[in-house]
Amino acid sequence: MRLCKGKATLRILVAALTLATGFGAASAARAADAHFVLISHAPDSDSWWNTIKNAIKQADEDFNVETDYRNPPNGDIADMARLVEQAAARNYDGVIVSIADFDVLKSSLAKVTEKHIPLVTINSGTEEQSAQLGAIMHVGQPEYAAGKAAGQKAKAAGIKSFLCVNHYATNPASFERCRGFAEAIGVDFKSSTLDAGQDPTGVQSKVSAYLRNHPNTQAVLTLGPLSAAPTMKALQQMGLAGKVWFATFDFDNDIAKGIQDGTIQFAIDQQPYLQGYIPVAVLAIVKKEHTTDPAKIRQILQANPKFQQRLTTYGLQPAYGPRNIGSGPGFITKANIDKVVKYAGQYR
Repeated sequence: MRLCKGKATLRILVAALTLATGFGAASAARAADAHFVLISHAPDSDSWWNTIKNAIKQADEDFNVETDYRNPPNGDIADMARLVEQAAARNYDGVIVSIADFDVLKSSLAKVTEKHIPLVTINSGTEEQSAQLGAIMHVGQPEYAAGKAAGQKAKAAGIKSFLCVNHYATNPASFERCRGFAEAIGVDFKSSTLDAGQDPTGVQSKVSAYLRNHPNTQAVLTLGPLSAAPTMKALQQMGLAGKVWFATFDFDNDIAKGIQDGTIQFAIDQQPYLQGYIPVAVLAIVKKEHTTDPAKIRQILQANPKFQQRLTTYGLQPAYGPRNIGSGPGFITKANIDKVVKYAGQYR
């Protein structure tokens, strides 16, 4: 290293100190006010959760926080429980979790609340389960109510029999979707539900076999993209596309095409963006305002201009309850699909 002398040395030292000070200021400006984690039950193969990941990033930007995303790669709930325990051990400023299986997760989540780490539940599970777990609130779509709302539309169309294609049979809450639909049209949901697995070829094969063995099936309900796309292929190969009444939960590009070409009547929209953005915002408010009062949190959130702008941009409508915030159900049909398609896979 060459050593400088005199005024040159002084100039270099001053420049170095200025540069260091600048970096320090920039680092301080970027420092997050809090560090959260969102733990989902979704396997890596489930692209539907990409919208939630994008929402997390935008909420982090709007509220100056940092949120990690964690999930069991294969969708194993026992692995998810271990991720929850790891989160408790890391002492995050807040934890967000989907209630994929209440009985499996409750002991792990107790380790979070025992440390007084704020907890928000999302997606699957019920508001009652959320309260039992000690969560501040639940953000999601009531599964039974959503299934029933879809079933009522089917009943109005004259549907009296259906097949529920369940690719999430490892998630007990998923059956509430099938049950709600079945009870709306007046049939037994257990005999109408197919455990399809998550392999696309397997789903297609199982749906085809069921429909061959039950030729009088009038309708099909799928629980998301992982089962919707293979089911569409099965219907197309059997010459039943557009003939069997078909609805699905959730949304992606394949489902959009199905709605546009008339194969799918509608998609039950749980507005996943809200399930990523709102819980991060809630925990940020909890941290900043030192409150866990749902009414106060909701009031602050609704008054936030950045949040309101996100809702307007993406055409989203949360439903505000006394203790929880509903993200659905809404319905995507030919009438409103254009705006949804514009942001499909990113924010819708």
